[in-house]
Amino acid sequence: MADRTGQQLGNYRLIHLLGQGGFAEVYLAEHIHLGTQVAIKLLHTQLASEDTDSFRREARTIARLVHPHIVRVFDFGIEGEMPFLVMDYALNGTVRKRHPKGVALPLPTILSYVKQVADALQYAHDEHFIHRDVKPENLLVGRRQEVLLSDFGIALLAQTSRSQSMQDVAGTASYMAPEQFQGKPRPASDQ
Repeated sequence: MADRTGQQLGNYRLIHLLGQGGFAEVYLAEHIHLGTQVAIKLLHTQLASEDTDSFRREARTIARLVHPHIVRVFDFGIEGEMPFLVMDYALNGTVRKRHPKGVALPLPTILSYVKQVADALQYAHDEHFIHRDVKPENLLVGRRQEVLLSDFGIALLAQTSRSQSMQDVAGTASYMAPEQFQGKPRPASDQ
């Protein structure tokens, strides 16, 4: 995708690219009236008209996930045929960026991270959501150094995409549970 810095999506102006992956690009954005900063995820898919209602239903479902250790999605839209999600901005980046591969972490730090993520996953599972892509890049560090589970987008994309291969298997291969490769994720897959 082309760099969209400066582009306006609804009431938000894209400031700069924060990161990108196989399914989306994430930009730091600012609300044009309020001046508040948010993260906007532009999904790498174009919705056919028959998929729009499904996307809206799934975005509403994700927006209902309100938990202190889950990145809040509070708006969404479709620009042309490209869907996007508006989320809280976690200014301290990802756990992967904070702790690069090969760096040993103290046990209290590991325990703190695990407790926070486990609490977020239990809540999501109680709400009938399976994350399917738990990895250091999807664990963000918030304003108060809390861990925030992000990127429920795979669940969203799997529901809205017409791509059969994506509906069957979704996730990052090196972090996937065996049942995910068979297209049969369940809550235990997030462990």
